Amino acid sequence: MSAAEKQPKFGPGDAALAELPTVYRDNLFAGKVVLVSGAGSGIGKAIAFLFARLGATLAICGRKLDALEDCAEKLRALSGREVLVHPMTIRDPAQVEGLFDAVFERFGSIDVLVNNAGGQFAAHAMDFTDKGWNAVIDTNLNGTWYMMQGTAKRWVKQGKRDGSIVTIAAAVDRGLPGMAHTAASRAGVIALSQTLAVEWAEHGIRVNCIGAGAIESNGFNNYREENVGGLFRTNPMLRAGDVQDIAEAVVYLTAPSGKYITGETVNIDGGMVLWGDFWPAGMPDYFKPPASPT
Repeated sequence: MSAAEKQPKFGPGDAALAELPTVYRDNLFAGKVVLVSGAGSGIGKAIAFLFARLGATLAICGRKLDALEDCAEKLRALSGREVLVHPMTIRDPAQVEGLFDAVFERFGSIDVLVNNAGGQFAAHAMDFTDKGWNAVIDTNLNGTWYMMQGTAKRWVKQGKRDGSIVTIAAAVDRGLPGMAHTAASRAGVIALSQTLAVEWAEHGIRVNCIGAGAIESNGFNNYREENVGGLFRTNPMLRAGDVQDIAEAVVYLTAPSGKYITGETVNIDGGMVLWGDFWPAGMPDYFKPPASPT
């Protein structure tokens, strides 16, 4: 069994993704082309599966060809439609340009760009290396920018008036202690998206974000094992969300239901921005309650 075929440690497997309940009608995206980055696993795969179920033609990209091919095979079986696979990294502007060359040559254009690719790791800020900091900033902020600008330029050149961009960011309203690089990069993406929503409104381009909280997916593997259980106490609902929560929010923003929404960040976080303990790198002793007297 290949790595791509293994049951994920957290979140639903592929068979479940194909049948998760959805509020949306079949063929909602018939005739539309959707590009999803980081679609080989986790949230990105769930987003691709839902769009396929709703009739979209998919282009998927990511760094791991085997995971992308495995996902594409299942998407084709699910929808009966073509799926374009393009391995690449969003951190390289030349590879981003190559991606768009391939997608636009095959499909003529795209209707929706979902920026899901990103990365982070849990660590206290004092422990960051320059390499670790730059890797997260370069992927989450710079890579997302390359994808957004590359898409928008082609839409404007084509005269397309109804393009939609959604970026999977993070619920960063209170900051993210233990993931300062993620907070900086994701907050940057949110501010960037608000700015572009205004600048690109004249071109009919809508730009929105999803502020993801603790979502039960392969992303849980980014945290130390002993802290995974603690992620369920990051919000007042005292549970994690699931990948379908994110996927359905993306569809809402990119379907006709979201046609008057731009520059917004929809937090899918169970109220984490309001309350909850989020210590992915472990709670520092400074914040731990004093031991009860014996």
